[in-house]
Amino acid sequence: MNQISPRVLLIRGMLAGLAAGVAAFLVAYLLGESKVDAAIAIEEAGAHDHGDEMAPVSRALQATAGLGTGTLLYGVAIGGIAALVFCYALGRVGRFGPRATALLVSGGLFLTVNLVPFLKYPSNPPAVGDPDTVVQRTTLFVLMIALSVLLAAGALILGRRLAPGLGNWNASIVASLAFVAAIGLAYTLLPGINEVPKGFPAALVWEFRITTLTIQVALWATFGLAFGYLAERALVPGATAKKAVQPTG
Repeated sequence: MNQISPRVLLIRGMLAGLAAGVAAFLVAYLLGESKVDAAIAIEEAGAHDHGDEMAPVSRALQATAGLGTGTLLYGVAIGGIAALVFCYALGRVGRFGPRATALLVSGGLFLTVNLVPFLKYPSNPPAVGDPDTVVQRTTLFVLMIALSVLLAAGALILGRRLAPGLGNWNASIVASLAFVAAIGLAYTLLPGINEVPKGFPAALVWEFRITTLTIQVALWATFGLAFGYLAERALVPGATAKKAVQPTG
């Protein structure tokens, strides 16, 4: 492979993250905004003393420019972080090329940063959640992310140390089981949060949570594919030229 500066991969990671942000925005806008509107309607129907107060930012602006800006910035940020993780992982997690490594990094980050915390503290639509506990809920969610990342890193270290004696496959299984057991213990020790109001449609809560998870799947899948392509072009000598001159029949 070519020897290049991590800065090159960082920039390409941010570009791939931008593409991932676009994909996340499209999914959020097409699938998520209707659930948000439905939850807001339920909240307003049960609220009192509305008066004539106007929201500082209109709902239409929130659902378009606000949502787009947030997802794009988030995509660029996670793209840069994931690119740095890729720089460390390439050649250290097996004999995988840039594309396969990019997909492995994307899948691993989705698992640790999104899926594992989500299963303990799933997202809720507007009108769900006590405003007085927002700091506690945020703290617990961030703590779950930190534990997930640290335990995943520990599992990787454990797998590498066991590999010489058990073989790569068996070591990977043992490390994976250790990660699952540690996450299960964390789930048990950390307090649960259930603040769904009585009478709130369970179907809407479920659909909102599935949609938020789908947004993250779209973001990480797009990043993995886009960054894998960009990284391969930078790292593999003549990758594009070889494909262009392959003989046909």
